[in-house]
Amino acid sequence: MTPSQTKRRLGLLSLVVSAGLVAVKFYAYHLTRSQAVLTDALESIINVFTSGFALYSLYLAGLPKDENHPYGHGKVEYLSIGFEGALIFIAGVFILYNSTLSLLHPHPVARPDWGVALLASTAVVNLGVGLLLVRTGRQLKSVALIGDGQHLYIDALTSIVSSGALVLVALTGFVRFDSGAALLLGGFILVNGGRMLRHAVSGLMDETDTATVAEVIAELQAQRRTSWIDVHNLRVQRYGSNLHIDCHMQMPYYFTLEQVHTQVHDIEELIRSRFDVEVEMFVHADPCTFAACSLCLMPDCPVRQHPFRHEVEWNLRNAVKNERHHL
Repeated sequence: MTPSQTKRRLGLLSLVVSAGLVAVKFYAYHLTRSQAVLTDALESIINVFTSGFALYSLYLAGLPKDENHPYGHGKVEYLSIGFEGALIFIAGVFILYNSTLSLLHPHPVARPDWGVALLASTAVVNLGVGLLLVRTGRQLKSVALIGDGQHLYIDALTSIVSSGALVLVALTGFVRFDSGAALLLGGFILVNGGRMLRHAVSGLMDETDTATVAEVIAELQAQRRTSWIDVHNLRVQRYGSNLHIDCHMQMPYYFTLEQVHTQVHDIEELIRSRFDVEVEMFVHADPCTFAACSLCLMPDCPVRQHPFRHEVEWNLRNAVKNERHHL
């Protein structure tokens, strides 16, 4: 099974599970008339919409590059996360408003034992499916699967808190525990929706993935050759699970075009072998200058003007700058 097929199957699983659990939670609300249970059920409705959109985004992300999308369709996964975050944020606002009214005007909770049993069962299912989605999403570098799985985690947590509120109401008879839990969950849902929106915007705006950039630089440093005098202006963009990397590499100016091509090919293959996703890498070859002689370890260089003094170690501070390194 290809990674794209795996993603789509898990997306379909999430959609089916979410739809089934919504029915269970609304049945629990029908039995209990609990504000906390209603909050949980409303949040789960968002799961159905977002799982459906995530499934569609995974289908689009799996399409090959074409004339209109030369970098592929992977960024639609960030759009999926943004859509999910926006719906969660809106739901959080509504839940806060509704739970505040309920806190001011509480009403009795019926049959809390049934509510606890039904919500606990949905929490177990959500935790299991969420764990599967997040683990597989990290393996396949799919932000849509990870986001969908994390949302199921949140849904499981709301079910656990709602169950706890029902237990407290049953033990104490104090019905404001119910609306208080709903208010707490509304705030939690609001914050998480905002975080998902922030993550989506950062991906769509090509915000630097510091960990991936550091990994690329570390690999270049570890496999460094004497002909790779300097690397700078290194950039990494993520398109769904795929990476686009480009950088400038300074090489001896007397290299033939064939030698430069061989070096560039080796660099690209080195980086591609390091990552388990599709990597598109472009290396711009710069000719060296005499100012770089003191940084160059090239043996028997026929044009050296200055003795070697020290090697520049590439790191996050210097490799991303758009300037050549010198003493």
